[in-house]
Amino acid sequence: MNIFEYTTPEVGEDFKSLFKNENIDIVRIVSSESLEDKLYIQDVDEFVVLLEGEATLMVDSKEVLLKKGDTLYIPAKVSHRVLKTKKGTLWLAIYMNKF
Repeated sequence: MNIFEYTTPEVGEDFKSLFKNENIDIVRIVSSESLEDKLYIQDVDEFVVLLEGEATLMVDSKEVLLKKGDTLYIPAKVSHRVLKTKKGTLWLAIYMNKF
């Protein structure tokens, strides 16, 4: 599989798990410009790399702008939401259990 071969959804986001075991889940996310307003509060740590595009998030009541190449660590139980993205924004998200 090539991480850069994808189709951008018309609305929302497309999530594809690339690798998963009991400790880690590596997911490719492709975002459209039209996103669902969704609050995430996850039980696992998350580390994201923005591979293409641009995204604005609200993380623990603070606005964060991510551009191509930026990374972000979101600890478990920290509230966050994606406020906006450019069409075709590509993320690599790594979800990690506590060891």
